[in-house]
Amino acid sequence: MAHDIAQDNRKISTAKEDGSPTPTLREHPSDPVEPPESDLNRPTPNNGGEKAGHDQSSASSDPNLLIVDWDGPDDPQNPKNWSYRQKWAATIVVSSFTFISPVSSSMIAPAANQVAQDFNITSDVMVALTTSIFVLAYAVGPLFLGPLSEIFGRSRVLQIANMWYLVWNLACGFAQNEGQLLGFRLLAGLGGSAPLSIGGGVLGDCWRPEERGRAMAAYSLAPLLGPVVGPIAGGWIAEYSTWRWVFWSSSIVDGVIQVFGLFYLQETFAPLLLERKAERIRKSMDTEKVQYKEVRTVFEGEHRKWQTIFRKAMFRPFVLFFHEPIIQLLGVYMAYLYGIMYLFLTTMPDIFGTLYNESPGIAGLNYIALGVGLTGASQLNARTLDRIYIYYKNKNGGVGRPEFRLPSMAIGTVILPIGLLIAGWTAQYKVHWIAPDIGIALVGAGVILNFQCIQTYVVDTFTLHAASALAAVSCLRSLAGFGFPLFAPTMYNALGYGKGNTILAAAAIGIGCPAPFIFWFYGERIRQWSKHGK
Repeated sequence: MAHDIAQDNRKISTAKEDGSPTPTLREHPSDPVEPPESDLNRPTPNNGGEKAGHDQSSASSDPNLLIVDWDGPDDPQNPKNWSYRQKWAATIVVSSFTFISPVSSSMIAPAANQVAQDFNITSDVMVALTTSIFVLAYAVGPLFLGPLSEIFGRSRVLQIANMWYLVWNLACGFAQNEGQLLGFRLLAGLGGSAPLSIGGGVLGDCWRPEERGRAMAAYSLAPLLGPVVGPIAGGWIAEYSTWRWVFWSSSIVDGVIQVFGLFYLQETFAPLLLERKAERIRKSMDTEKVQYKEVRTVFEGEHRKWQTIFRKAMFRPFVLFFHEPIIQLLGVYMAYLYGIMYLFLTTMPDIFGTLYNESPGIAGLNYIALGVGLTGASQLNARTLDRIYIYYKNKNGGVGRPEFRLPSMAIGTVILPIGLLIAGWTAQYKVHWIAPDIGIALVGAGVILNFQCIQTYVVDTFTLHAASALAAVSCLRSLAGFGFPLFAPTMYNALGYGKGNTILAAAAIGIGCPAPFIFWFYGERIRQWSKHGK
C-alpha cells in the first residue's frame, strides 16, 4: 500500500510541477465507467457490450482538482486485470453463496409432513408455505441489498448478509411452533437473497464480456441446482432423522463456505476501489508540498453527497423496473421460469410418494433427474456461450452486443414446454418412473438455458448497475417462486397432472418462444431507450 501511495504522489507532484493538466489514469476502454449525473442521459458509444469511458479530453484541467482513475489499461488493481485464479476464486465463492441459500429454500420440502405433524398443521397451503416463504424473502432482500452493494461494496454486503442468513437458518432448527418457523425462515431468506443480485455484479466487475459467459454459466447454475440438491438430502434426513437436521446440516455447510469467503472474496466494485485509492491520496497529501483542494474519482460528479448517492442507489431497482422495458419483458419470463422450478420442487414428493408409492428417501432421488437436466445443459451452454458471443462480435466488426447471448435461449424456449408435457402426462397415467424423470430433466434443461441467457444479457446491458438490475428481475421471479407452489396442489387436484402441465406448457410457449427473437431483432432499439443500459 505504501508503494501505491508513493506512486500516486509522484504522479501528483509531476503534474503540478510541469504545469500540465491533471492526469486521469484511464481504465481500459471496454470497462464500465459511470459519467457524472449531468451526463447520465448522454448517449455513449457501444464497445463490446460495455459502456465506454470518458475521452482523455474530458479530464479536468483545473490545477486544484485531481481526478483519480486506474493507472492505465493494465492496472493490476482493476478487477478486470486480475489473474484468472483471482477471478475464479471470487466466482466460486459467490456461486457457493448462491448455491447454499437455495438449498435451504427447498431442503425442507421432503420433511414438510414431519413439520406438519409436529406443529399440527392441517392445511395443504400452510404446509407448502413452510417451503415457499423462504423464497418470498428473495423478492424483498435484493431490492435493498443490491443497491447497498453499490454503496458499501460487494464483498462487505455479501458476507454480512450471509452471516445473517446463517444465524436465522440455524434458529429454524430450534423453532418450537409454526409461527417461529415461518418467521425464522423469512428472516433467513432475507440474508440468503443477497447473492442472487450481488453475485452477478461481482462477475460483471471482474470479467470482460468475451470471458463472462462461462463464469455466468457457473453462477446461474447455482440458484437452480441448489434447490435440487436440497430435497435429495432432505429426503434422507426426513427418513432417518428429524426435520431439524435439515437446518442444522445446511448451516454447517454455510459456515464452511463463509470461512472461504473471508479469505478469497476480494472487493470488486470499481467506484469503491477508486474511492479507497482517492482516500489514500488525500491522507498522503498532508506530507506533500503541493495540495489539491479536491480529489475525487472518475465516477464522482461535482456535487457528490452521501445522502444523494444513498437515495439514488436505494431507488434504482424500482426505477429500472418501471422505466426499463428490458427488465420488464425479461423479468416476466424469468418469473415464470422460477415459478415452474419451485412448482416442481414442491410437487415432486407428492408425485413419487403418492402415485408411485416411494419412500421419502427414494422419492428424493428423482430430483437427480432435474439436476441432470440443469447441469448437463448448463455445461454445454458454458462451453458455447462465449464462443457464440465472440463469433457474432467478429461478424459485427469487433463490436459486441448483449443480443449475442440469445441463441441458446431460443433452444431453451422449445425444450421447456416439451418437458412439461412429458412429465405431466406420463405421471398422469403412471408410466414407469423413468418417463416423468425424462420430462423433468428436459424441464431443467429448458429452465437453465433460458435462465443463463437472461442473466448474462442483463449483466452485459447494465454492467455497472448489474446488482440493481438483477434485483429488479429477482423480485418478480421470487414472487413467482413463492406463489406457484401455493396454487399447485389445487390445480393438480382439479385438473390432474396432464392437463395442469398442458396449461403450463401453453403459457411457456406464449410467454417464452417470442422473447429471444424479439430481443434479437429489436433489442438494440429497446436499449437505446434506456437511461442506464448500453
